[in-house]
Amino acid sequence: MVYAIVKAGGRQEKVSVGDIVVMNSIDAKAGDTVELPALLLVDGEKVTTDAAKLAKVKVTAEVVRDEKGPKIVILKYKNKTGYRKRQGHRQSLTRLKVTGIK
Repeated sequence: MVYAIVKAGGRQEKVSVGDIVVMNSIDAKAGDTVELPALLLVDGEKVTTDAAKLAKVKVTAEVVRDEKGPKIVILKYKNKTGYRKRQGHRQSLTRLKVTGIK
């Protein structure tokens, strides 16, 4: 089984061909092809961590769609003063499908 550890949106993800990865939003439209940098490659019993060899490795992924994460509600409250503040946030995300590890 071939898999790679790639840097995706500030995190490291373990991916193999056909996997779906959700990462922080990138500037690409649905259907575009994106290349992810590999940090480690495992091909059966052979493990590659050398930076010179990993520079030749290409992990390609196709953008499936842009989406938003779950709603996070931020509440601030100070007693005896009537101070209340409510704020919400939804992270912009991109869903990728890994198409190849070469």
